[in-house]
Amino acid sequence: MAGYLTTHVLDTARGCPAAGLEIELFRIEASERVSLRRLVTNDDGRTDVQILPEDEFRIGTYELVFRCGAYFDRLGTPAETPRFLDEIPLRFGMSEPAHYHVPLLLSPFGYSTYRGS
Repeated sequence: MAGYLTTHVLDTARGCPAAGLEIELFRIEASERVSLRRLVTNDDGRTDVQILPEDEFRIGTYELVFRCGAYFDRLGTPAETPRFLDEIPLRFGMSEPAHYHVPLLLSPFGYSTYRGS
């Protein structure tokens, strides 16, 4: 089985997928963050392509950065200064070639994640 990475972002405050949320993927190499790609969620809160496709998969440490502040601004969510959640970095390891699904459940004042399937 080849490895790859996907996500699904759900806006739990509004009870719907988080469409139009920018995500950036980094590979962590020693103490350096190497940007691999930026994607935006579609109407279903997913990306149109795998975040890390099979042909680029490598075992290692990665970081997804969810740019939720801009998403909340676009929705007109009242903003405090600074916004409580602006960017959410999730650092995780991929230790074997498998499907890694890292969903994000999001609201203006909290979030949760897990390894999905």
